[in-house]
Amino acid sequence: MSEIANTPKPPYYAVIFTSVRTEEDKGYGEMAERMARLAATQPGYLGMETARDGVGITVSYWDSLEAIAAWKANAEHQNAQKRGRAEWYSSFAVRVSKVERAYGM
Repeated sequence: MSEIANTPKPPYYAVIFTSVRTEEDKGYGEMAERMARLAATQPGYLGMETARDGVGITVSYWDSLEAIAAWKANAEHQNAQKRGRAEWYSSFAVRVSKVERAYGM
């Protein structure tokens, strides 16, 4: 993913997932791609941006806290979360914020 998400006029919400990977890579790339595709089909999804250079940062945008909660509870996403904790991440943090102002070119 190499584009800036085209989000609507605020307010909306951002989920910021920051991670440090382990050396284990078995299935990670496929799972990351699957989760990006699956997230994009969820009600309330607005877009996503991701980058990795040592520390990985993925920001997903949502129209409501309820949409974020539904995504967190998605069964396939929960399976990916479990594998992430067990295999792919040595550490991670999730932050949820409300976007009140946005601008760019």
